[in-house]
Amino acid sequence: MESFFKNDEGHNVTVNGDRYRAMITNFFIPELNNHDVQELWFQQDDATCHTARATIDLLKDTFGDRLISRFGPVNWPPRSCDLTPLDYFLWVYVKSLVYADKPQTLDHLEYNIHRVIADIRPQMLEKVIENWMSRLDYIRASRGSPMPEIIFKI
Repeated sequence: MESFFKNDEGHNVTVNGDRYRAMITNFFIPELNNHDVQELWFQQDDATCHTARATIDLLKDTFGDRLISRFGPVNWPPRSCDLTPLDYFLWVYVKSLVYADKPQTLDHLEYNIHRVIADIRPQMLEKVIENWMSRLDYIRASRGSPMPEIIFKI
């Protein structure tokens, strides 16, 4: 996969709306076309490059009403870190391992990110999904009240 950190000339860049849409168009959607994803939902946070009108339009064209995003058909839940596996698991897990050896260069950081993501096993993701389903069951049963007793249990 192309680097999120470098442009075609190999210069360091940050993700903006154009780069994010290019990644979706050139990598993500073609990769999805190799799988049966008719019922797949897409969820993203409210980073500016994610919520630009052109980005939302592209994602709506791809996912229809199965888009969870600010300005999308299903709004991103506010203060929802206990509801989204990306927030309560993935970013915390990845960040802890990516920065464990204190990378000093962008290349080292990029290498660590690729390595950590590649090392995530399906069994770990199955446990995360089981935990997520338990959280959703709890929220349904408690009608959306806070869930302090399970927030930090994975």
